Amino acid sequence: MEPFSPEEQATISKAIARAEAKTSGEIVVVVTRASDGYRSLPILWAALIALAVPVPFIWATQWPIEHVYVAQLVVFLVGLVLFQWETIRFALVPKGIKHARAHQKAVEQFLAQALHTTRGRTGVLIFVSFAEHYAEVIADDGIYRKVSPEMWEDVIGELTNHLGEGTRTEGLVRAVERCGKILAKHFPPGKVDTNELPNHLIVLDGP
Repeated sequence: MEPFSPEEQATISKAIARAEAKTSGEIVVVVTRASDGYRSLPILWAALIALAVPVPFIWATQWPIEHVYVAQLVVFLVGLVLFQWETIRFALVPKGIKHARAHQKAVEQFLAQALHTTRGRTGVLIFVSFAEHYAEVIADDGIYRKVSPEMWEDVIGELTNHLGEGTRTEGLVRAVERCGKILAKHFPPGKVDTNELPNHLIVLDGP
């Protein structure tokens, strides 16, 4: 994930402020390079490949067991080093595991950013984890009673299209705008509307 420039962050912050001006709800945008480092995967894959090494040598050669063991150890070490490369490491992780970990991270951020503490339970989190190619909208209980899940799926669909095209800032701004319109329809601004949560883009360092 390339760092967001000050101009990009300012654009997203202004979009959040504009959206929240029309609703009593709160919108928080959190992005992270990755939701997990998946450090155990290289060890697992290297071990599985190394375990298969003795089979062809035992059946097709007369190598002493000591030589087979050395070959097995070399394969394990080479695999361990090779699979530490981030691109290869992430490619080895099944999609379901990556999405499960990204969803877990999103839930953690919903709580960490105190979205569950807003008056009326009207907080919305827009979360993106770039390494996992994952985006999610999490809305608090007060919103789920009035807004169908399909509404958020449409927001995520448009956001992921932008992310796939490399227009991440435009995608996040559009997601904020659409969430703001949904909130404004069901939760108009009150007479005294306090901005309870920060409007700026929150960028996590990642694992």
